[in-house]
Amino acid sequence: MFDNINIERVLVAPLDWGLGHATRCIPIIKALQELGKTVLLAGDGPSAQLLQTEFPSLTLLPLRGYHISYAKTGWGLPWQMLAQAPTIFQTIKDEHAWLDAMIEEQQIDLVISDNRYGLYSKKIPCVLITHQLTIKMPFAWLERHVQKIHYSLINRFHTCWVPDAKGPLNLGGDLSHPMKMPAIPVKWIGLLSRFEKSNQSTDSFKYKYCFLLSGPEPQRTILETIILNNIKDVLEPMVLVRGLPSTSDSIEIKNSSLKILHHLPATELAQVIMSSEWVFCRSGYSTLMDLAALQKNAILIPTPGQTEQEYLAKQLAAQGLATTVVQSKFSLSESIAQAKKLSADSRASKELPFFNTNMLQGLLLALESL
Repeated sequence: MFDNINIERVLVAPLDWGLGHATRCIPIIKALQELGKTVLLAGDGPSAQLLQTEFPSLTLLPLRGYHISYAKTGWGLPWQMLAQAPTIFQTIKDEHAWLDAMIEEQQIDLVISDNRYGLYSKKIPCVLITHQLTIKMPFAWLERHVQKIHYSLINRFHTCWVPDAKGPLNLGGDLSHPMKMPAIPVKWIGLLSRFEKSNQSTDSFKYKYCFLLSGPEPQRTILETIILNNIKDVLEPMVLVRGLPSTSDSIEIKNSSLKILHHLPATELAQVIMSSEWVFCRSGYSTLMDLAALQKNAILIPTPGQTEQEYLAKQLAAQGLATTVVQSKFSLSESIAQAKKLSADSRASKELPFFNTNMLQGLLLALESL
């Protein structure tokens, strides 16, 4: 349908649920720039702020986010998401209308949408990026229903790019390798990370503990509070990265051993992670891709009720590649003891799967197939 299209201006728009969708767009944006393409960004809130920090010279088109809120309890999350379904579908409809106007106004040749399901069009090729072809739900009947709706949304796009490896050695498991595929072409483009493998020495560490916060509220703040309560009397050097690029609000903490940072650009964040002996973070897919890029194991704290994160944490723990703890039962000392036990296990010598994909070459091949 688009054999003769000349792709010069590309719109990249990530979902605004946490920062992960934005961070994994960073290598794609860089690859597009290396190919000489003009990149436009779209979004709002913290995810847009993050991309503006990384790419200050690029044009950002205001596009209202989904502004999804999570439940305070794990059992309540699926029902809260269902309650927000009408708002989600209205946002999809609104952003589809927005894109129709922007294609003409901004002369857009290609759309790369990371999990924004309204950014499709018959006028130009539109690519959907998602690692989650399978939507995990707490009940089988609900999962079947949600999966049907999910594929109907995916099939509106020209093609789907999955940030994972196609073969058996992969990160996403069933999430990115379903038994039944969408009707549109699917390409596995390899893991996407804003980080590169570090050669930094790990003989000595600047920080004993590094806590990386991310994801929608109120769960981000709930975990932050739990961590701060756990480390009141810890004397070793620690760093907490709050995952709040658009805030300047301070939080009070009497422990002088703790350094608090609202947000860090990619290069500085990678340095902090590699300078830390123990890393605590969510088990979001983008976070795991970043850890894989750095070959850094971590203690994973899945967001309660977020079945995708719980599945990924369980998968890595079963392979001896990560320690996972329940948020409501979090204890710093017990988590470290559990992680040390894993480190003593011979299985823990395995590295996280990282596929040294040439992003530029992979993107070229993906674009040629449009």
